[in-house]
This record gives sequence, structure tokens and C-alpha cells, in this order.
Amino acid sequence: MRTRTVLLALLCSGALAASAACSVEKPSDGDAAATDCGADKEFLIGMSQANNAEPYRRVMNNDVQAAAAGVPGFTVVVADAAQDNSKQVADVENFLTQRVDLLIISPNEAKPLTAVVQKAYDRGVPVIVLDRKVEGEAYTAFIGGDNVAIGRAAGEFYAGTLLPDGGKVIEISGLPGSTPAAERAQGFREGIAGNPKIEIVASQPGDWLRDKGQSVADALLKTHPDAAAVYAHNDPMAEGAYLAAKAAGLHTKVKFTGIDALPVPSGGIKAVEQGRLAATFQYATGGREAVDLARRILVDCSTDVPRTTTLGTMQITRENAAEAYARLGGVS
Repeated sequence: MRTRTVLLALLCSGALAASAACSVEKPSDGDAAATDCGADKEFLIGMSQANNAEPYRRVMNNDVQAAAAGVPGFTVVVADAAQDNSKQVADVENFLTQRVDLLIISPNEAKPLTAVVQKAYDRGVPVIVLDRKVEGEAYTAFIGGDNVAIGRAAGEFYAGTLLPDGGKVIEISGLPGSTPAAERAQGFREGIAGNPKIEIVASQPGDWLRDKGQSVADALLKTHPDAAAVYAHNDPMAEGAYLAAKAAGLHTKVKFTGIDALPVPSGGIKAVEQGRLAATFQYATGGREAVDLARRILVDCSTDVPRTTTLGTMQITRENAAEAYARLGGVS
């Protein structure tokens, strides 16, 4: 088996619905052959993570590592792109230099990562795209939630439950260029369409980060102090918005929702249970599912794997937060 020490020095560490299957046997470009699969072998898996700053991504990394620990012969190395597209491209190039047996990637943004993902795929390396998409079809499988459906569910919650009489909404979106940000925005607008009294008065990116979500919310709440709610594309930005509103004395007047619902003490479910968020919507990491798919490809030598795996979601409010936390394996 190839040497792994150079790579280790270079790189830092739901319900499923499957659609049409695809073959993992891909032509080689001459520099790397298709993965030699089978039981009783050792496999090196490179995981290229968009960033490790978001709690969601740290949980994803933990899910991948925990699942891989249960598969004999699997070694997973995680590279943190730190929200830098060029670094993520370099991380994947490093993985290819070290001849990883499979690549898992959660792209920082779709377009800048498309070419290097295709390069890996064209070399015969199975590629599992996790959570965020790339452009085109040059990958083995995609695993992630339906972000349009999640955004739509949030919008319907606003239209029928949170703001049935209407009101002004501030949107704090994710990183521009990332597919979940565009899809969660689209879905939300579809969801609130049934209530014409709801108006999105401002929308700015918080880049998925709590601190930036707080600073964006601080500025927008000063411009729109009559806002009735803040729709944030993830829970950390929603929590940041809550802190901004609290500093302005508006936290009892403004309602907040997020997305992720991580079953950890600092996650969105507990924020709902404790009354800071009105609701959150589950967005499973897909980490365990990615490793299971990798096992099927590398160990079982399956050439018929699902092209798309869509992870389930649920709406979590104060009424079901404790139950949801336990059901999702909440950490005490």
C-alpha cells in the first residue's frame, strides 16, 4: 500500500431517498488508475472540507471519522479549506498527488471547485460530493439535503404559523456562490408566496458564520427596527442575529429561525428549546452516509451506487425540541 506519511504531514486534519444509479468505473488519464477495490485492503480517503469554522462542519467531520473508524482498512484525512477556494483546489490537488482511493468533498463554492473535482473523477478516483454541489455531472455521487424544500418549509412556517398576519422579514443568507444559500433563498420565497403580507425588506450574506451574522443583523436591525423576524440560512447566524437584537433591546419583539438543528449542546435544537429561536429545520451532515457509500464502492466493489442521496429533514419548534434532540442522538 502506498505511503501515507507525506499526506498526513501536508494536510490537517435522516431518512434517505436514492435516485438513479451510476457506475464508479471511470477511465484513467494515464496518471492514476481506477481504484483497486476489495475486502482486506487498506484505503486512504481524502476529505476536503469547505471550512472547519462552522459547528455544522465540525460535526460533519466527526460523523465521517466516527463512521470510518468502524470500517476496517479505512483511513480518512481531513483538509480544511478555511473558506478559501484556491486553498481547497490545492487541497484536492494534494490528495491526487498522494493517490487517495476516494475523495469526499464539501465545496466552499460550486464553480471554483468544479474543475478540480472533474480532474479527480476523470482520473478514476471515486468522488462523493457532500452537502454542497459543483457544476456539471463529473462526480460519482452527491449526498445532501433538499435545500429548496427546506427553505420552502421555513417559508410555509412563516406564512402560516410564525407571521400569519404578515410582517417584515430580514434574511441573513449563506456564502454567495454556495448552492445551499441560493436554494434556501429560493425555497423561502416560494414558501411565503401564500402570504402576501410577508415582505423581505433586506437580504445580506453572513457567510454561514455566527460573528458575521451578528454584525449583519446589527446593521440591518438599525435600518429596519420594525422587522418582525429574521430568517437565517443556518443556526449560528440566527444565534448571532439574536445577540444583535438583544443588544438593541429588540430580542423580545423579533422572532428568529435557523437551519441545521445539530443535536449538540451549542446547536439549534437547544436554542429552540431555550427560547432564542422560534424554529430550526434539520439539515443532516451526511457524513455517515458518505462513509457507507465509500464502503460500498471500495470494499464491496459495487459499481451500482445511488447517483443522488437526498437526506430527510424535520421542523423543530419548542413543542418537539426535546424529543427531536433525543431522536437525533443528542449529546448531553
